[in-house]
Amino acid sequence: MFTGIIEELGQVEKVERGADAARLTVRGPLVVADAGHGDSISVNGVCLTVVERTGDTFTADVMAQTLAMSTLDAVQPGSPVNLERAARVGDRLGGHIVQGHIDGTSTLVGVTPGDAWRVLRFSLSPELAPLVTGKGSIAVDGVSLTVSNISPASEPDQWFEVSLIPETLTATTLGQRAAGDRVNIETDILARHVERMLALADAGSKRSNS
Repeated sequence: MFTGIIEELGQVEKVERGADAARLTVRGPLVVADAGHGDSISVNGVCLTVVERTGDTFTADVMAQTLAMSTLDAVQPGSPVNLERAARVGDRLGGHIVQGHIDGTSTLVGVTPGDAWRVLRFSLSPELAPLVTGKGSIAVDGVSLTVSNISPASEPDQWFEVSLIPETLTATTLGQRAAGDRVNIETDILARHVERMLALADAGSKRSNS
């Protein structure tokens, strides 16, 4: 489990691509300082397992499903990435509960700059729209953020906005994002559970009435 508080802005050092998988080597001196084989590290919001560690880099395997539903399919040597180690029991939860199991990707459709802040607007698929609410939590490329605005339910093209402070702009990859860029998103786990419970309750009701 993670909290969405990015510890380090790392860099992809090497990408080895196979037929249905990839192996990434990522440089991140802070997150590998106490990392061991089998530890979890969030890379742009995707939970990866350390299989090798050398100096200030770690290597992780990425399976086909993860490549298909995340932006890790497009990373190249030199790509900056947000890094976070798994949370320890007893740590302060500065962000929110983030599993590292992303729901998919979203596209940055608009950027509104301010004097010392920036508002980013992202597209939202019909499947994920019910799981995102105003003032709720969302992880964008692994960064714990609060939804500052959301499209009305009546709009055909759903979207959500987040407002970024200077610290977030400089300490994460989000400060480098431009319109058209894809990001990984993970909705709130509580919303996922509620959706599942409602779906099961509705299915049970239909069976009882049939």
